[in-house]
Amino acid sequence: MNIHEYQAKELVRRHVVAVPAGRVAASPQEAGAAYEEIGRSHAVVKAQVHAGGRGKVGGVKSVSSRAEAESVAQELLGRPLVTRQTGPKGLPVHKVLLEETLVVRSEFYFSVSLDREAGRPLAVASARGGMDIEELSRTDPTAIASEHGDLWCGIAPFQARKLFSRMGLPHDLMGPMTDLMTKLGNVFINHDCSLIELNPLVLTDDGRLVAADVKMAFDDSALARHPELAALRDATQEDPREAEAKCSGLSYVGLNGSIGCMVNGAGLAMATMDLIRLSGAEPANFLDVGGAATAEKVAAAFRIVCGDERVKAILVNIFGGIVRCDLIAEGILTAAREVELRVPLVVRLDGTKADEGRRALAASGLKITSADSLEDAAAKAAALARP
Repeated sequence: MNIHEYQAKELVRRHVVAVPAGRVAASPQEAGAAYEEIGRSHAVVKAQVHAGGRGKVGGVKSVSSRAEAESVAQELLGRPLVTRQTGPKGLPVHKVLLEETLVVRSEFYFSVSLDREAGRPLAVASARGGMDIEELSRTDPTAIASEHGDLWCGIAPFQARKLFSRMGLPHDLMGPMTDLMTKLGNVFINHDCSLIELNPLVLTDDGRLVAADVKMAFDDSALARHPELAALRDATQEDPREAEAKCSGLSYVGLNGSIGCMVNGAGLAMATMDLIRLSGAEPANFLDVGGAATAEKVAAAFRIVCGDERVKAILVNIFGGIVRCDLIAEGILTAAREVELRVPLVVRLDGTKADEGRRALAASGLKITSADSLEDAAAKAAALARP
């Protein structure tokens, strides 16, 4: 789960480091009032969306009067902001953040993320902040230092000192910088984060360390332990299909292919996606209806998949272990009658009550292509999806 910049800044301000003086506004009038409250002659107005690259597309603008703050807020609020991370439709801007303009002496980069391969937190630091860290890693990898932390302790003081020494910063910054690194590591562990990124972390002209921009993301599976964090979720920033899937108890991730998938079990879903690719096509989604899928869940999953305009064919792959295939067939037929079926449908049923399920589908009168095996199903779906 991602949160907005203003929410992330409040969390790090509470636990780790200073942030710029700022206020959140949901209307041009509130933006004008926020400008006055900040009490600075120069400020920035920042669109609040779950995406980076805002400054390159007009989502971050400088203002020097109340009238300018209101005008920029009027321009941003209520409209989608399209960046390289949002896709062509963009994300809606419901709030803007007004902040003081900092007088910056130096910019740094620091983040803690989850290295899934190593199974440990990874701290990354650079004396060159404000840049795309992925691009920097390609053009000048020596400018980046990294250390694996610990799942229980986060970033240890000795690791923070190693990172600091490799950044090549003045010695008088060692205390505040290493303190920041260890505290941020604690926040990462204690809040079940998957990412905390300060970019840039700035040294101001008056000697303060300030987090000028902050990104935070959390492990969805751990949100039950953090109801205060779950309350920060903004569903308007998420794929509406993923939000609907959560409400129905489904695991759904949208992709960019043309074959909609509906499978029970994450392992079988991954295998199905692999075989679709081997058949020369691309999956449009990962969708796991669960090992104990019901007809209602299947119907909900069907509606989500059919709502994707990129889908040119649908592949339903069900292995009936705990779940009964005749109930799955009932859900497929219910959904197919409720939703206008505009693309070919391929169904592979195997396991408990599979014969009954196949007979129900065959007797329905709907145009459904049956498959005998997973390989057969993937090949048929790929062929039907081709123009």
